[in-house]
Amino acid sequence: MSRTVLHSTPQRCLVMGIVNVTPDSFSGDGLGKECDILGAAVAQAQRFAAAGADILDIGGESTRPSAAFVDEAEETARVAPVIRAIRAELPDIAISIDTYKAKVAAAALEAGADIVNDVWALKADTDMARIVIDAGCPAILMHNRSKPGHADIDRRLGGSYAAPDYGANFLETALEEMRRMMAGAVDAGVDPARLYTDPGVGFGKTPSQNMALIEAIDKVREIGYPVLLGASRKSFMGRVLDLPADDRLETTLATTALAVIRGAAIVRVHDVTENVKTVRMTEAMLAAGRAARGAA
Repeated sequence: MSRTVLHSTPQRCLVMGIVNVTPDSFSGDGLGKECDILGAAVAQAQRFAAAGADILDIGGESTRPSAAFVDEAEETARVAPVIRAIRAELPDIAISIDTYKAKVAAAALEAGADIVNDVWALKADTDMARIVIDAGCPAILMHNRSKPGHADIDRRLGGSYAAPDYGANFLETALEEMRRMMAGAVDAGVDPARLYTDPGVGFGKTPSQNMALIEAIDKVREIGYPVLLGASRKSFMGRVLDLPADDRLETTLATTALAVIRGAAIVRVHDVTENVKTVRMTEAMLAAGRAARGAA
């Protein structure tokens, strides 16, 4: 896959594989405790690429509730060598840096990353928009109303950020906030053709609100940008079906299938092999249905 495919609306749903270079990932897949972090990260990246991943998302700081803050220097030290090593082994795959810190993003882009994936939509660091503009790279902006310290922590099911008051109509409020979020980036000078919207499943929403957002991805698309869904293994699934993080494969696949049906451009996942199969099969069924209706 050409890395430049991300500069325009893709013709199929892309699969983004999560590579967590952290010791404290909520789902237990962080590589930060490995003796050979570089080797483990490259091996995981190679497995994901072989399984059909289009993008690798490299993260050096956990965004789970109660996670420890990681400063710029430490986060850069975690992610830049990993990106450089993966780029050397996989020169054609797209690489995303999952960070809200401008200096980390700049170092990651220099090391070989192609995309900035910012959970605070360029707002947490005033220099982030300039980094994206100067690099001319795609940027994924996430709707996020979570507040550090405002979370429900369950020892078995994990943590979930408390949901604020969205008023009488959650969906309309969230959509309007996403419109303003995207408009703010464009007003700052970011090329709208290189922007993606992430509705922020798991960040300041109730389980019902998270599910409503996934079901309404087609409405999120109407804002005018391709949509990324990041629902993989998240705690709302555990709360709906009483499942720990290591038992949420099938629930993740359900969200992936619905995301494809609703027109998502990217799904961000931990279990690449299974999600690639789900994406491709869902697309095949949709295409067969369109062909049958066209022939009728």
